[in-house]
Amino acid sequence: MENCSWFHLAFISLTLFFFFYTYLNYPVPKIVFSGCSKPWCNSIFTKFHSISRAQITQTSIDHLTETPNHPLDPLTVQEINRVNSILSFYEPILYSFASIHSLSLDEPDKDSVLNWKQGDPLPPRKAYVIALQDRQTHALTIDLDSGLVATHEIITSVSGYPMLSVEDTEIAAQVAMSYPELNVSASARGVSFSDLSCATPSPGWFGDNEEGRRIIKVQCFSIKDTVNYFMRPLEGLTITVDIDRREVVKFSDTGRDIPVPKATNTDYRYTPGQESGDDPIESINPISMEQPKGPSFRIENGHMVKWGNWVFHLKADQRAGMVISRAMVRDSESGVFRSVMYKGFASELFVPYMDPDENWYFKSYMDAGEFGLGATSMSLIPLNDCPRYAQYMDGVFVSADGRPYVRPNMICLFERYAGDVSWRHWEIPLQVRESRPKVTLVARMTASVGNYDYIFDWEFQTDGLIHVTVSLSGMLMVKGTPYENVNDIPNHEAMSSPLVSENVIGVVHDHYVTFYLDMDIDDTNNSFVNVHFVKEQTSPGESPRKSYLRAKRHTAKTEEDGKIKFKLYDPSEFHIVNPSRKSRLGNPAGYKVVPNANSASLLDHDDPPQLRGAFTNNQIWVTPYNRSEQWAGGLLVDQSKGDDTLAVWSQRNRGIENRDIVVWYTLGFHHIPCQEDFPVMPTVSSSFDLKPVNFFERNPILKSPPFFEQDLPLCWAATPS
Repeated sequence: MENCSWFHLAFISLTLFFFFYTYLNYPVPKIVFSGCSKPWCNSIFTKFHSISRAQITQTSIDHLTETPNHPLDPLTVQEINRVNSILSFYEPILYSFASIHSLSLDEPDKDSVLNWKQGDPLPPRKAYVIALQDRQTHALTIDLDSGLVATHEIITSVSGYPMLSVEDTEIAAQVAMSYPELNVSASARGVSFSDLSCATPSPGWFGDNEEGRRIIKVQCFSIKDTVNYFMRPLEGLTITVDIDRREVVKFSDTGRDIPVPKATNTDYRYTPGQESGDDPIESINPISMEQPKGPSFRIENGHMVKWGNWVFHLKADQRAGMVISRAMVRDSESGVFRSVMYKGFASELFVPYMDPDENWYFKSYMDAGEFGLGATSMSLIPLNDCPRYAQYMDGVFVSADGRPYVRPNMICLFERYAGDVSWRHWEIPLQVRESRPKVTLVARMTASVGNYDYIFDWEFQTDGLIHVTVSLSGMLMVKGTPYENVNDIPNHEAMSSPLVSENVIGVVHDHYVTFYLDMDIDDTNNSFVNVHFVKEQTSPGESPRKSYLRAKRHTAKTEEDGKIKFKLYDPSEFHIVNPSRKSRLGNPAGYKVVPNANSASLLDHDDPPQLRGAFTNNQIWVTPYNRSEQWAGGLLVDQSKGDDTLAVWSQRNRGIENRDIVVWYTLGFHHIPCQEDFPVMPTVSSSFDLKPVNFFERNPILKSPPFFEQDLPLCWAATPS
């Protein structure tokens, strides 16, 4: 292999400087910019991951002295360092040779959390560690109070490996860049070795020939003349790397006759003045929601959010990204806070691509379990990602050597008002008119998982509704092609994926996000009710009507009853109710899952990607609460076979009536790319609601006051003199 060029060294240095300057001290796992295999590359990244006071003093919290205040607060920097100290003296593991793939709070038993009150001593603090050593996965529970390892298990009961670390992807890229054939192949395509940037798509699992190896795929792009290298693939080039043995397992090079797409029109960055010129863009004046008295929400003790009639716990998580816990809403009649949801988060994100080609068939990402939605999150950009008056929350995570690092400004909280109406009525004969504005609270995080960016919003309304949205932006995963125009493609109508630019195909794919929703409506004894709409025929002479709809309620007894596939012409509502908490009219208090736009997987159930993503076979699942069942794709997802998924657990068909239950909701997108998605996608979104149903005695915001002119200052642009 040739030595790192001066250009390459300069590129690495500038990249590191940029990350340091913006405090992004943990590279995106699916993107590896470095092609240098020198030892100093690793040493720089190792130092870069470590935490320093200089980084922390510019955040709102001094993480070096932070202490937990709630049973669900994430591990602090001090606690993570204590875990490292305990494990360094733990003889069954050679800690200096082990790789840490997860280090997080081992949450207390649910009963302990529910019974805890502010001012009580915290339940024992424990850490849960997943480590790899000699290709064996170790799961350990560490008691931070006693300083002892409480449990230690080598996981052999299920397939798969832990979440990939950044170090794993760095190793894979370095091994690939050191392989002599890569330089030969790049040169044959007219690409200089110094212009290569390599990414690491996950391998999935496709048979016994992959057993016993922790492998990763590596594919490369040209960074010449653009930062948007995803639009410049070296098509047909895939390197399979054994991460642990640091060797190339397979080198596939089938696309040398496919040109590397040009860099023209791929740059998506803004430059001042680009709105003028030959093709001017009419600018929209800057806009902002002003709050003269400041925001109405507050964050107490680091993680407790209080706003309007809501209170909930909010934290960052390395795998899930953002976790909402202990969500409670104030009753409009009694003033008492009532439980709605114990815990909610994005459990898995499944993205299968629809191309059977040798260099594409394996692309079936499990982004949470393979790369981590929190680990791939980036600092939010004020005024663009989040509006003025937003408040930010950091994430504290760990690198593969177990040392803590901070992801600053990972989550933002802000109030939203876009002129929407909360409720209104105008009684014309009586000349009575009433209207109320809708102001909501949004908790937001983003994950930049390689080419794609995902925006997760949990939006709380004063009427008790929770609106959950997932939005997609970023880059397409594209395929190189010899063709520049559809008219040049023989039988182009039969193409499975469309041409989106010259020499660039946007490969059809799906996105599925499965949410874990531990609903506790007023308590843990809940039931799932399918309110099914049935068409009834009228009897002869009964009515001028021929037919009507009737709602039939069915309470699910077992997990099988709780499996739901959406059908437009066979509709239902889906209620989670507390049968022992009745309204004044005798209706059980509840919330309902309200689907919005959605898609379902069409893959065969025995297709290897769908075996692993079988949790998308239904849009709704209901399971009894089990603290070990939180990840829809299983605890160990990388190269898993699908033997530890939500679909597997639910085969036990356990009882779910009048019990502590978890509802799993999957929203989905079928994505057929188009030219407007090039070179960067405009945001597309899907969502669902958690809406009160007979939870309140009447409209809970009936007494909310309207806005008046005197409440807000009148602002306008200054008139030029």
